[in-house]
Amino acid sequence: MIPAFPTITPVLAMPGIGELWPILVIVVLLFGARKLPELAGSMGKSITSFRKGLKEAQDEVDETKSLVDEDKSSDSAKD
Repeated sequence: MIPAFPTITPVLAMPGIGELWPILVIVVLLFGARKLPELAGSMGKSITSFRKGLKEAQDEVDETKSLVDEDKSSDSAKD
């Protein structure tokens, strides 16, 4: 029997263990085992900096929303 709706498989799935091993071997060959801790540290700092930037942007959006809401409530109170 043919299903009424075809199933959609995700195109970008998370790689499994079988796909990660060759990637790890290539990274070790390209950068060398001595550079890997330095590379991992740099990636960690980059991620931390990115998250900090996202939090600052979200705080700014929240502050702007609260100012707009206060402005709207004061305008409606005048009516």
